[in-house]
Amino acid sequence: MRRRSTMCRCPTTCSDRRSRSSAIRKARVLSNKILMAKSEELRSGSDLGCARVSKGAETARAIVTTAPVQPPPSRLPATRPAAHRGRGFAACVYSATAIFLALVLALFVELSWKSRLAIETFGLSFLWTSAWNPVTNQFGALTFIYGTVVSSSIAIVLAAVVGILAGAFLAEFGPAWFTTPLSFLIELLAAIPSVVYGLWGLFVLAPVMRDYLEPWLQKYLGFLPFFTGAIYGIGMLTAGVVLAIMIVPTVTAISRDVMAAIPQSQREAIWALGASRWQGFWMVVLPGARAGVFGACALALGRALGETIATTMVIGNRPAISVSWFAPAYSLSSVIANEFTEATSQLYLSALIELGLLLFVISVIVNGLARLLLWTVFRPAED
Repeated sequence: MRRRSTMCRCPTTCSDRRSRSSAIRKARVLSNKILMAKSEELRSGSDLGCARVSKGAETARAIVTTAPVQPPPSRLPATRPAAHRGRGFAACVYSATAIFLALVLALFVELSWKSRLAIETFGLSFLWTSAWNPVTNQFGALTFIYGTVVSSSIAIVLAAVVGILAGAFLAEFGPAWFTTPLSFLIELLAAIPSVVYGLWGLFVLAPVMRDYLEPWLQKYLGFLPFFTGAIYGIGMLTAGVVLAIMIVPTVTAISRDVMAAIPQSQREAIWALGASRWQGFWMVVLPGARAGVFGACALALGRALGETIATTMVIGNRPAISVSWFAPAYSLSSVIANEFTEATSQLYLSALIELGLLLFVISVIVNGLARLLLWTVFRPAED
């Protein structure tokens, strides 16, 4: 059997290292001999042996100082320098951000350009006019703005309460064998198409609202103007409930992740001071996660503002403003979806596109106000 040689075949680097190590060993041996010779000189009174040993030591030091020092070979592959890779990654990040900003700006410019006829015809009165008559070319957006804002407000209030509490249960209080599959189920609910929610709301939720929930609300809260009037089953309240069901998985999932990200050491610290689990959640977990929870609510509100199909199927689609939440209403996205294919004149089409522009602006304003409120509330704590 052929025996494999263990000697390195490197022509230059390894031989230099071996010669350098050998010279260092020789220098150390000679240094020890010098010390021993000096000790003998002190005892015998002769300096001959010490001179010979000193000469050999000087030769060894010369070998050590003149031996070429080779840097250790790098283990990284021979690719481009790290600075080049960093510049490439930065270019990708800046390019992606620029593309995103360009798309948002292009969307705003396109909507503004297509709706210029309605803007020139009606001006700012388009915002506070409630008339909507395609036959006489009278268009106003106040009815649809009211329906969008009220239905989204009902949805975010319901979804925030349920979603935050459910996120607290999943992150803090529930057993792992139950919360793990439940979290997976909640994330699946966020992926269901909105048309499915719309069909469920029309055929299941609307009869329940008409026969049970709305009569109960009118009986006990009928002194409020929101719960008065005729009950149809479909209307503003039903649309708000459907929107809340659609966005509550978003609030729950993000709230759970943010609460779970709080360090365990902070919980243990408050427990060590004698606090119960509920007190620890209220004093440590919730304050630490409030920024993320608020961001989850803002994100869910943005989805509720732009929801179209589910809202169209259950809101009633009547262009009128009513204080009662039981009455049918209309939203910006619903009127665009229903009437865009029926627009027979340029002014009609331009008015519908201006409604889309208003929806875009309202979404930007709502999210901007949410970020401003978040920055105002948490700025002292960050400072």
